[in-house]
Amino acid sequence: MTALTVVVGTTGRVTLNALHAYCRVSVLIVGTVNWVLIQPLRGRGLRVRSTVSHFVEFGVNSLPIVALICFLVGAIIAMQSAYQLARFGAMQYIANLVGVAAMRELAPLMTAVLLTGRSGSAITAEIGTMKVAEEIDALEVMGVNPTKFLVAPKFIAMLFAIPCLTVLATFIMILGGYTLTVGILKIDSGVYIANTISSLTMKDFATGFTKSIFFALVICWVGVYRGFQVEGGAEGVGRMTTSSVVTSIFFIIIVDLVFTAVFFF
Repeated sequence: MTALTVVVGTTGRVTLNALHAYCRVSVLIVGTVNWVLIQPLRGRGLRVRSTVSHFVEFGVNSLPIVALICFLVGAIIAMQSAYQLARFGAMQYIANLVGVAAMRELAPLMTAVLLTGRSGSAITAEIGTMKVAEEIDALEVMGVNPTKFLVAPKFIAMLFAIPCLTVLATFIMILGGYTLTVGILKIDSGVYIANTISSLTMKDFATGFTKSIFFALVICWVGVYRGFQVEGGAEGVGRMTTSSVVTSIFFIIIVDLVFTAVFFF
């Protein structure tokens, strides 16, 4: 086998696999949009109780760990900022750095990464386990659309949970920076609050909020897609759950980069 044959063969397999994945993701997205936006207008309602249940699981039950991590990250940003700003006698600007970094970047990113590990993996494991147990085939035999039954409630719940969590995480992260700066570094509380308010703009809020919406789309669709890909029993469920987390984080970083560039100009 020549080197050219290996290169051409590998390129062909990678291209076909990419096209296959693209087609399956496109079908999943179209199906989700259909059952979330179009079918309810035709009187085929959403599974409201399941949607609320998933919102509680994704949002309310995730709040304690998201709040704790974001509070600590806010304190860490304040410490790192103080280390550099102290050299220039500009310690009062810690509030500006913590506020802008939390609202534009770190709160949305930390929330998305935590939800990927906690909820995105759970989505993959749930759907993958159902597929291994042939429960999804049973739904189709009974005439129940799996996208309506499994995907739409999770999609809507995630789409509301992550932006709500991101807003809360932003204020908690700023509170973490405030607690360390005022409590340990002895910066005046009024100065910190005034600098935080003066440094934040509507563009900062729009940046973080927009990112959180697209992070929610990524986490839900990757989790569902990997769940439907499960094959081979419990081992396959574990393999695809791990793949779901890694893939979600990769696309979250890509989305973060794109929107950071868009809102930078």
